[in-house]
Amino acid sequence: MAIPTATQGSYFEAVDDHRYKPTPRAGGAWAPDEQHFSPLSGLVVHALDRYRAARPDNGLLLSRISYDILGRLPLDECEIDVETVRPGRTIELLEAVVRISGRTVLRARAWYLAELDTAAVAGGPDDRLVAPDSLAPWPAGELWPGGYIGSVEIRPVGPRRPGRTAAWISSPVDLVAGVRVGPLASFLTLVDTANGIAVRRSPTEWMFPNVDLTVHLHRQPRGIWTGLDTKVSFGPTGQGLTSTVLHDVDGPVGHATQILTVRPLPAA
Repeated sequence: MAIPTATQGSYFEAVDDHRYKPTPRAGGAWAPDEQHFSPLSGLVVHALDRYRAARPDNGLLLSRISYDILGRLPLDECEIDVETVRPGRTIELLEAVVRISGRTVLRARAWYLAELDTAAVAGGPDDRLVAPDSLAPWPAGELWPGGYIGSVEIRPVGPRRPGRTAAWISSPVDLVAGVRVGPLASFLTLVDTANGIAVRRSPTEWMFPNVDLTVHLHRQPRGIWTGLDTKVSFGPTGQGLTSTVLHDVDGPVGHATQILTVRPLPAA
């Protein structure tokens, strides 16, 4: 049951160095004319990688990235600009701004920290997920529409429960057509999917889109699988929280959180 290794299209096509056109595979789950945030989040990391590659290598690693979604994400061409907010030799802060049709739809800030040898003191929780090779896929398209959900393979680790699911996700789709993308951009492309694997209520009755995503990493992930050990909570006043321990095949690599706006779907 190995996931296909041959590419099956792409989520974006590069227009120039800063502009990208989404393909139907980037289609969102809440509306057919919107793009899913998950591929766009990976595209932002790709833009950050390109920005850093154009400068001397300072040996820093992306250790936290926070995204603020400022509005609808139309399935239209986007422009990404990156700048240095706080330069440094051991700590650096970059910001990426995404615009669609001249409107700012996303701001992301990424902290980069020095790469040092701390193997002698490395440690932490090591509760590993069952390896994906032994698991059966879940047809997520039965619950969620959209080109992005239709493009990924999701393999739950045990039975799915409302508000609590662990799963592996991988995709045979390139992030950008004809472009080699870094492993971290590929890994983070799939993280936003966490909000859709452990749903508390049916998306045909309730909406619970996230307005942000924050990822902290204590280790750089590797491999083609993104592991999501996810819990979802709904509060009594319209807010929700999706909390995820991130894994690669070697174990935990960090955490992700998403704040949700919870509301009933309007009557037809």
